[in-house]
Amino acid sequence: MRGWWREVAGLVLPVSCGGCGRPRTALCPSCEAELTGTGPCRVRPSPEPRGLPEVYAAAAYEGGARALLLAHKERGALPLAGPLGVALAGAVTAAAGALGAGGGGSLLLVPVPSSRRSVRARGHDPTRRIALAAAGRLRRTGRAARVLPVLRQRRAVADQSGLGARGRLANLAGALAVAPGGGRLLGEAVRAGGRVVLVDDLMTTGASLAEAARAVTAALTAEAAKEAATEGSGVGAVHPSFMFPGLADAPKGGVTEGLFEQPTAAVIASSPSSFEINRNSPRSCIVAGGER
Repeated sequence: MRGWWREVAGLVLPVSCGGCGRPRTALCPSCEAELTGTGPCRVRPSPEPRGLPEVYAAAAYEGGARALLLAHKERGALPLAGPLGVALAGAVTAAAGALGAGGGGSLLLVPVPSSRRSVRARGHDPTRRIALAAAGRLRRTGRAARVLPVLRQRRAVADQSGLGARGRLANLAGALAVAPGGGRLLGEAVRAGGRVVLVDDLMTTGASLAEAARAVTAALTAEAAKEAATEGSGVGAVHPSFMFPGLADAPKGGVTEGLFEQPTAAVIASSPSSFEINRNSPRSCIVAGGER
């Protein structure tokens, strides 16, 4: 109800840019350029948590991009989900390219979940809303994409804002799980050629994305093991779509060893320092017409 009233109010009340406050526009050209103008980049936090997938970000978390994310998440500027979704779609496309899936195959956007308490306090789930907007943008550009919101928090976690990198890792370790039935949905989608891309609005230390990757990988591993057990003939019974290059955190031995690639990840923004780490990498930034 709260989110519904916000959307109606946005239609009838004067608006201003969520990034800089410029009147009579929800997003001014300058802030839009900060959000999407440079193209998605590969980003890495320092220190980099174990199990963190390749992450691509649309913008640095500063200036207009930071203000837009906060306006959407904390101040209920719901119409900003559209342009934020465009930015996330660009990062998802870059992540798909890292998977070798740049030209085909359905993209499976798996949002990192917010806590129920946060969703209640804000009146909406910002990451899921932006993920849906990103999937819509991808489909309009001819790319098959859908959102699979299968991750859940299985235990309470502390507020992350006051924690450093090590504290965030400890806080989130084992905190996420794929919901009942979600593993089957993921497995069916992957067997059909889908590629998993974890999505979030922001990456700071990478702890949330590393934990999300662990949970998704565990669910897919369990699905592959079930399939192999059903067929009764070991690794040869696992569907070819499950057979990806080895994953560092996959269980060793048995039918699941070496069967999975780790999902990639896409975010709207990451800390400026995570861009600097990749400044000299030829794969660091992907822009229209090539790399820089």
